Amino acid sequence: MKTLSERKIAVIGLGYVGLPLAIEYGKKYRVIGFDVNKARIEELRRGEDHTLEADLIGLKQACDAFESTKRIGLSFTCDSEDLLQADTYIVTVPTPIDRFNNPDLTPLLKASETIGKTLQQGDIVIYESTVYPGCTEEDCVPILEKFSGLKFNKDFFCGYSPERINPGDKINTLTKIKKITSGSTAEVADIVDALYNSILENGTHRAPNMRVAEAAKAVENSQRDVNISFMNELALICDRVGIDTNDVIEAAGTKWNFLKYRPGLVGGHCISVDPYYLAHKAKSLGYNPEVILSGRRVNNSIAKFIADKTLKLMIQKDHKIKDANVLMLGVTFKENCPDCRNTKVVDIATELEEFGCKVDIYDPWASAEVVSHEYGKQLIPAVDPEKRYAAVIACVSHQQFMTFDFKKYKDMGAVIFDVKGFVNRELVDARL
Repeated sequence: MKTLSERKIAVIGLGYVGLPLAIEYGKKYRVIGFDVNKARIEELRRGEDHTLEADLIGLKQACDAFESTKRIGLSFTCDSEDLLQADTYIVTVPTPIDRFNNPDLTPLLKASETIGKTLQQGDIVIYESTVYPGCTEEDCVPILEKFSGLKFNKDFFCGYSPERINPGDKINTLTKIKKITSGSTAEVADIVDALYNSILENGTHRAPNMRVAEAAKAVENSQRDVNISFMNELALICDRVGIDTNDVIEAAGTKWNFLKYRPGLVGGHCISVDPYYLAHKAKSLGYNPEVILSGRRVNNSIAKFIADKTLKLMIQKDHKIKDANVLMLGVTFKENCPDCRNTKVVDIATELEEFGCKVDIYDPWASAEVVSHEYGKQLIPAVDPEKRYAAVIACVSHQQFMTFDFKKYKDMGAVIFDVKGFVNRELVDARL
């Protein structure tokens, strides 16, 4: 097999995960960044990144390195023929769920098909996309074999290293996290591990096989989902008791081994999706994962709870529900980040609209075009200071909202619902 320095890498999928990876590898290796979205390729060639995850200086340096040396550095393409130059493929495409909460492997299998058509003797295909245990060998490898005509673990090889990108996090960035690595043979596992270690500051954890690495990724986020679901259930109970959930958590948190998870909306590309992958595998083996799925049910119920609670408080303040103006602050799935994937904020808006409310959504981080396309909701460009609202729901704790004048709306009789716990307690009518 080729030495590490001889390897030419193709990163398939240039989103939140793939782009940072392509940039870092582009500093040391010859890297081809591939994406089927032509607009995305053109954007990156201009040195721009709408996800705000890329190190733009590093991006320029990696691209300049290719222009000057043609040996190392980064270039972008949407032409699959260019992948023939590569011998190491890293797949970072999305792995979403469908409307029935079943794994949707379409992007992953299409990427495998594209690679299979250019796969050559001795090549390695590394998957980073979140999957269930066994997916690489059971679902992806047959596609690679079919379109390449090559034999797995004889002519080509695979690895799995689950992504750990946290959108909006400027501390735990790609090079500073520890990565799990694995390979389809012991020799390939060594190569995959060395490849990642060459760009990481905190090293790797080498899993004994790909299935362990795949399971670890699903478990990481399923554990967090279950823990948050317990806190969300606690919030539902505390609301009925008439006490503040956050007060309960602060009191319980004085014990040394209490874990201070907080209730909240659970969206995004990982926590709200990965448990379904693990559950899918469990059910295929004849086991019904009750804890995992009950956690999902609780977390998926929180948007409706927030909407219903807001409506009840509006009624208590004698607001007419039909045609009532409601302002929602934030639509992304987390603060200080443009990522709207699987956001549950839109579920609150939809519930309120079904009761006849007129909902304005304001988010200085989100793309109005993306929100309109993905969810059919229109963002307002700015909050009209003259408009009266019957309710204001603080959904996301963006830095811009820290100085928002909630008191103004409170004084005008609006219900203030604080989903994220950042609004002055004296001003809020309800907190999650």
